[in-house]
Amino acid sequence: MVLIVKVRAHDEKPVHEKQASDEKPYRYSVLVPGHLLPFTTRAAPRHERIFSVTMDRRSFTRRGFLALAPAAAGCKREKKRIIGVVPQGRTHLFWQSIHAGAIAASRETGVEIAWNAPLNETDYNGQIQIVESMINRRLDAIALSPIDRKSMVGVVERAMKQGIPVIIFDTGVETDLFTCRIATDNFGAGKMAAERIGKILNGKGKVAIVATQPGAASTIAREAGFEQKLAQDFPGVKIVDKRFGMSDFAKSLAVAENMLTAHPELDALFASNETSSVGAAQALKGRKSKVKLVGFDFSPTLIEDLNNGVIDALVAQHPFKMGYESVKAAVMKLDGGNPPKIQDLAARLVTRENVNDPDVQAQINPDLKKYLP
Repeated sequence: MVLIVKVRAHDEKPVHEKQASDEKPYRYSVLVPGHLLPFTTRAAPRHERIFSVTMDRRSFTRRGFLALAPAAAGCKREKKRIIGVVPQGRTHLFWQSIHAGAIAASRETGVEIAWNAPLNETDYNGQIQIVESMINRRLDAIALSPIDRKSMVGVVERAMKQGIPVIIFDTGVETDLFTCRIATDNFGAGKMAAERIGKILNGKGKVAIVATQPGAASTIAREAGFEQKLAQDFPGVKIVDKRFGMSDFAKSLAVAENMLTAHPELDALFASNETSSVGAAQALKGRKSKVKLVGFDFSPTLIEDLNNGVIDALVAQHPFKMGYESVKAAVMKLDGGNPPKIQDLAARLVTRENVNDPDVQAQINPDLKKYLP
């Protein structure tokens, strides 16, 4: 607790004690955040209460300051814990839903959330700088969705070695030195998408993949699960092309259009995240194509395309729950507990037949206004 004392000359004679002839009285204003002493002289904001007492120099140290010290000591309050949450980006509904879930958990547990992310979902250097800043500020814990599984190893290990718990969410990182990981079973989710395409093509056809970006562990796992499932259970469905949209709508649209042009016999597309799904859907709408599309994640645009038949199905994660559980795990660790090292969240296949089911709506349409400004 810091007690700030301001001293200034005061020409009025004190009414409560005799003024010495060789001394002028002084007014001592004591700033005590959040507390009100009996001699308040004016109102102030809650965070800044001003108190004054008038006495001579000799009596201040002897009586005034010592009298105020017990009151100041009573002002000490426990510091509120701050958890940094660093997603890969800011704009997509997926990240906004994670933010809302983190806020929901913070309200339950009484912690504060420091939310920050790079503008570009490929900017791992920017994400490294954000995490380094949080380490230097000595935040109590950090929840991180690494843009690149290799590049983020250094800051994750640095935080852990400095005693700051790190919760990895949504994706992975190539180190075991973290507190816990909370993410969709991405490999299994990719297999779910392959199962859908294999069935709607009746086990035979040609498929292309609008992939996300190299180095992103979550989408790499989805694409790997998709490829493995087709090879094992639907050998008649061949993957003829795979290109990266780099988590950018314009690039995803371009690679989808280029693959549709290069393979006019194409029967289906698989898109492995929200951006690539939006780009692939737009490419199909521009051509009025009958190519089947199974996408990943959800947004109002994607749900509209699902209802209109442009998209056959979406593999939906539970980002609100992901953000919520990440903050809860951080608080558990700070309170002396040990959250499970790996926590897999199940994905869901959303189709026109089940999109309006209450449990599906609760997952794909969280009440963001309740939590976000």
